[in-house]
Amino acid sequence: MQRLYDFLRRHPTWVDGFWAVILLGISVASGTSMNGSPPRGNEAVSIICAVLMSLVVALRRRMPEKMLLLAIAAGVGQLVFDTNPNPSDFAMLVIIYTVAVSGPRWASRLALVGGLCAAPLSELRWPTVMSSGAEHIAVTIFQMVPFALAWVLGDSLRTRRAYLAQLEERANRLEKEREAQSKVAVAAERARIARELHDVVAHNVSVMVVQADGAAYVLDQAPDQAKKALETISGTGRQALAEMRRLLGVLRTGEHEEGGEYVPQPDVEQIEDLVEQVRTSGLPVDFKVEGTPRPLPSGVELTAYRIVQEALTNTRKHGGPNAGASVRLVYFDDGLGLLVEDDGKGAPHELYEDGGADGRGHGLIGMRERIGMVGGTLDAGPRPGGGFRISALLPLKPAH
Repeated sequence: MQRLYDFLRRHPTWVDGFWAVILLGISVASGTSMNGSPPRGNEAVSIICAVLMSLVVALRRRMPEKMLLLAIAAGVGQLVFDTNPNPSDFAMLVIIYTVAVSGPRWASRLALVGGLCAAPLSELRWPTVMSSGAEHIAVTIFQMVPFALAWVLGDSLRTRRAYLAQLEERANRLEKEREAQSKVAVAAERARIARELHDVVAHNVSVMVVQADGAAYVLDQAPDQAKKALETISGTGRQALAEMRRLLGVLRTGEHEEGGEYVPQPDVEQIEDLVEQVRTSGLPVDFKVEGTPRPLPSGVELTAYRIVQEALTNTRKHGGPNAGASVRLVYFDDGLGLLVEDDGKGAPHELYEDGGADGRGHGLIGMRERIGMVGGTLDAGPRPGGGFRISALLPLKPAH
């Protein structure tokens, strides 16, 4: 049954043709007469008009404007040759509805005017047996109602389809804009991460150069100092290689065209200063450090600072006036854990759905990019009791 239904939907002309044959058969069987009254005018013309009206039903979806004009011509032919109305005239209602749904505006207006004129012309040509003019007017108005309803129904469906098409087009456009914004945000964030890690790598290389020059200078006079300098070079070089591995895959263009000066990047120790700055702005923040603090790779420290910074910024944006936040830093044996929570009203769903591509900000996109660069994990979303939680784990081993 479903296959038959799908087939009929794919071939609507066949369905219309079926009903056209039924309508033609009923019209011919009626003998071009209504209510048993003797036929008027040329019966052959009546059959021709019935055929034309049936053709209107069969081809109404393929050629609505032409079928409307054909229906008008058939109706005029009935008036001119004085042929009785017959069941095939039902095609007028069908074509009025069809043109109102899918035809151009001029055809829709013509169908409405023609439909409203059909009943008065019919009453004038074949008047109903009535005792007064008021009754004739009442009958005429009653006969005009189906034509008006057919047009109103078709025009309403036309408006609804246009509205749904507009909504679908708008949804598709917004989806494309969201994808484009996400790509732009990712590219911008990758470029920013590349610039920041460039500072870290440049610092490590500078240390290595200084230590190498010092070792070469004291190699003969102070071998112990030269050995210590070489050990420093070795450790710094390994750390620089680790940072370079994290840079793998990051593409950056136009760095020298921006003309900006490099500045020292923040680290984990400056998170406490960041929290104090946020407190000064009016947001209560509880800050705790668990575990034993120790030096971390520069990329990890920078990532940790930026995550806390972005999380507290989101709390101030979306938490509401009475929100409070807490920041926890946990030093594990093989990683650094971050937990930033607030008790505000929470961020909109679009901020954490699909990575935070909501068209108004890309904070979570930046967090995921940063954490991905150091091989860490991020979990962000609303808290069960209200507010928002951001949990991250940053490994201390280099990301390969």
